[in-house]
Amino acid sequence: MENLKDNPFLIDIDQVDSLFNKLVFRTEQADPICCRTEWQISFHEAFSPFRSLIINNTEDSLIAFATYFFPSVGYILEPLENHWFFACPLLGDNPNELLISLLQKEPFLKNPPYIIISGLIRESKITRTLIRFFQKRYDISLLEPTLYRSASLEDGLDGYLSRRTAKLRKNLKSAERKAQRENIVFEFVNPKSIQEADSIYSKVTDIERRSWKGINNCGITVQPSYSFYRLLIMRMTLSKTIRILFARHGSKYIGYMFGGVAGGYYRGQQFSYDEDYSHYSIGNLLQINMINRLAQENIQRYDMGQDMEYKRIWAEIRLETNTILLKPKVYNNPKIAIRSAVSEFL
Repeated sequence: MENLKDNPFLIDIDQVDSLFNKLVFRTEQADPICCRTEWQISFHEAFSPFRSLIINNTEDSLIAFATYFFPSVGYILEPLENHWFFACPLLGDNPNELLISLLQKEPFLKNPPYIIISGLIRESKITRTLIRFFQKRYDISLLEPTLYRSASLEDGLDGYLSRRTAKLRKNLKSAERKAQRENIVFEFVNPKSIQEADSIYSKVTDIERRSWKGINNCGITVQPSYSFYRLLIMRMTLSKTIRILFARHGSKYIGYMFGGVAGGYYRGQQFSYDEDYSHYSIGNLLQINMINRLAQENIQRYDMGQDMEYKRIWAEIRLETNTILLKPKVYNNPKIAIRSAVSEFL
């Protein structure tokens, strides 16, 4: 169990063309961008750097877990990103074999850990193999599923708009005309260095402070979110996956949107706008300008993250992943009471 900074291999995985990132697209995923290292390692560093990382691999498979010792439970193995549970820590063709091998070594051989595995597709090969192997050795419990919203960008912007409601199309046209009358413009930026990314993040957080989220101290200006998204933007800049859009009124930046692209997918991360400009539908205009740009790049799907009411008019695809807790049968901790998952998976 080694820390990222102490192991050359772990440093190597934090690269755009690492085995880790390549295997993401060889594994059935609902949210592939958030399975990549830009998201996962940034989260680990910002939210839970006290944990040790375990990243083991073969030529065609990889497992990525964080671990720590919790006094009342014992060892915990969990995904690097353990808040939203977007990513799956099992990648490639046979990651379950790597997990089994890990559990046969110390300290886990004599002290079987609690294991949390997220991002599982219910009918996938990985999920079924996992359940079959562990159901005799572990109590298997199902946590709350993660629900996502995505939109197809097939057939470009026109195809996308054809799948939206007439009311949304009308509102967008009205908002575009209003923005043009007020000389509100939308511009993409392409940071090429850490320094440029940091400068852009300063603009992003300045806008955020003037948004409803910033005013209520619940946006990305609050730690540890501030550090997390800063690290994420920097890593996406280095991997050339970043897409950032600003709305500007004269010399004043009044809105932003950013996310990342890879493998034909775009994953939206954050957007906000100056509350003083809320009557200009800046959020909707950021969305449609970003979608137009993505369609021009031939991106095939826009992943919007967790399912929320406001996203449903923008995204017609509903996806679901599951997170399971594996509790060693040698333990009997009454504090953990979650419904059995075996019957639901098999």
